Amino acid sequence: MQVVYEDNHIIIVSKESGEIVQGDKTGDTPLSELVKAYIKEKYAKPGAVFLGVTHRLDRPVSGLVVFARTSKALARLNDMFRLGQIHKTYWAMVERGASPFTTEPTLLTHWLVRNERQNKSYAYDHEVPASKQAMLKARLIGHSERYDLVEVQLLTGRHHQIRCQLAAVGCPIRGDLKYGARRSNRDGSISLLARRVEFIHPVSKQPIVVEAPLPHDPLWEKTCQLVNL
Repeated sequence: MQVVYEDNHIIIVSKESGEIVQGDKTGDTPLSELVKAYIKEKYAKPGAVFLGVTHRLDRPVSGLVVFARTSKALARLNDMFRLGQIHKTYWAMVERGASPFTTEPTLLTHWLVRNERQNKSYAYDHEVPASKQAMLKARLIGHSERYDLVEVQLLTGRHHQIRCQLAAVGCPIRGDLKYGARRSNRDGSISLLARRVEFIHPVSKQPIVVEAPLPHDPLWEKTCQLVNL
């Protein structure tokens, strides 16, 4: 992980693919515990360190995760996420030519049904039983020889939403075998980056805009160089 922003109330880190945000049945050390250890050591905190998890990223996804360092910030951030007041922007790499997107934002609307047993969501173009509406905006921001780089802004927060909705329009994310990619990435990641987060600080009321560094992947670096990003 890499800390990209911190103050007395919040801390934002850039997680690597493969890291989990909270503990699960694998027993692997979660990102939340790594952040607690970082705070405890840096500030010589006695006793247990408070850290509130406000949202999650899928294990194979990299990029920004926002944590709360105080109970006041946690309650307010939870409300802000629920009300859509925290704006997250993602970059996704899909096979070139598969993307239906242009440089102008396109609105995608689907109804998603989550299958708990498979840990997968399914997209429909109309409302079906147990479905939840999912909306995002996506636009083409560049390409390399083999891949298109798509910028995505989430308008709702559903399980595997970006992965599922992009696959539903014929452009699964590079490396995402679960949603139809033809081959996996060598490191087990998928080429989806939580690139930017923007919100009004829950305590100071100052605007916060943070960007994640690019993954340590030559293809990400090459693609972004080609499009001057």
